[in-house]
Amino acid sequence: MTRLPLLPPEVVKGSLRADGTRETVQPADVRGRYTTARRVVYVVLLIVAFVLPWVSIGGNPAVFLDIETRRFFLFGRTFNAQDAWLLFFLLTGVGFGLIYLTAWLGRVWCGWACPQTVLLDTIYRRIERLIQGPREARIRRNAGAWTTDRTVRVGLTHAAYLVVSLALAHGVLSYFVSAPGVFRLVASGPTAHTEAFVWVFAMTGILYFNFAHFREQLCLAICPYGRLQSVLIDVDSLTIGYDSRRGEPRAKATFDATHDGEEAQKSAGDCVDCKRCVVVCPTGIDIRNGLQMDCVACTACIDACDDIMDRLGRPRGLIRYASTAGLAGGKTRFLRPRIIIYSALMIVGLVVAALAFGKHADFEANLLRLPGPPYTFEGDSIVDGFEVHVVNKTSHAEEYVLAAEGDAPEASFVLPLPVVRLGPLEGTRVPVLVSVPRAAYKHDFALRLHVRTKSEPEKVIVGRFLGAAGGGA
Repeated sequence: MTRLPLLPPEVVKGSLRADGTRETVQPADVRGRYTTARRVVYVVLLIVAFVLPWVSIGGNPAVFLDIETRRFFLFGRTFNAQDAWLLFFLLTGVGFGLIYLTAWLGRVWCGWACPQTVLLDTIYRRIERLIQGPREARIRRNAGAWTTDRTVRVGLTHAAYLVVSLALAHGVLSYFVSAPGVFRLVASGPTAHTEAFVWVFAMTGILYFNFAHFREQLCLAICPYGRLQSVLIDVDSLTIGYDSRRGEPRAKATFDATHDGEEAQKSAGDCVDCKRCVVVCPTGIDIRNGLQMDCVACTACIDACDDIMDRLGRPRGLIRYASTAGLAGGKTRFLRPRIIIYSALMIVGLVVAALAFGKHADFEANLLRLPGPPYTFEGDSIVDGFEVHVVNKTSHAEEYVLAAEGDAPEASFVLPLPVVRLGPLEGTRVPVLVSVPRAAYKHDFALRLHVRTKSEPEKVIVGRFLGAAGGGA
């Protein structure tokens, strides 16, 4: 596999200085086609995230993870603790999907869908821009003394951060107690639900610290994804890059009409070293230094550079979506062994997951042997004791009809509750006694217990009757 080129440490720019201290990043505002598209995507994602606990599907929220009662509602399907094994497919699917997407499109997740990026760019930076003004005004004000104007603006900004963080914490809580449940908790006061109050208080603090102070450091120091991109991305992965063949050597745009001025313009590249791509970067890097761990693929540098090229009358795309091979003048191989293997594995995983979720039934029924000896003698009969464990896995009440049969015609069955009615996600155990005359018993035989409802196919549970051959004690 072709390795990506490494950059010497002295040319790498970012939010961390060489001595390990942090340089505050104040990204400038940018406009353009990618910025507009991203913000539309961000707004859609935020609307979906906040609406899901409110939208009702089948009488329950579209997404409701009721951990307290171990009930989980996902888009009209109901799951309980017995379905925890399905999480394997969900978690591995998300993880492998991210690997697949990165190998193909680079860090598109970070720039277009990661909650950290979406919330920071759509809400918190908008608040900062609204109260404290554009980048230049913020930098100038922060470099000066603590005047009344600066104190008021900073205070209002952080007060707004706290309010938004509190609202977001309640929004997250709604996924676990439902949206109406959040309003009931708030109305009843913190003393009535101490655990929920502490959880919201802690989540508010974490969100405030992250989005008001930590910001891009979460991507650089906490999230392992950026560090993994060196093994997930190859020279054919589609990333955001600078076309050095077209842009170098850099030179300021001049309007010198002399012969020397014209010759200098002809020999220079399209990059005018305006550093606009640097000042709009949310992690403070210089994309012209090549692919870097700090790049979150937000496309701000593309729009910034395209704007400069438009003003100079030069073609767009000096910074663009492209592979490392493409930027070097080669051909990008979108269909390559890694993508083929990943695609095959993805298809296999999706098929297996679909089969697993397809087998998810609206009720569980198991035939269990009662504790104690496998059989007992009662007069002239051999008796085996069982119990049927029935669990209603739907969000509505259901009625279950039980019936039993065996391979031995002499067998008789006692079912105290042939009809069982269970509420949503309720379960019960029904005893089943099977007896055979001692003189008629020859060998073990199979039992079949039928469980049916009005809406679900009948489920047949198989067990086995055990006894003593010849009827001996």
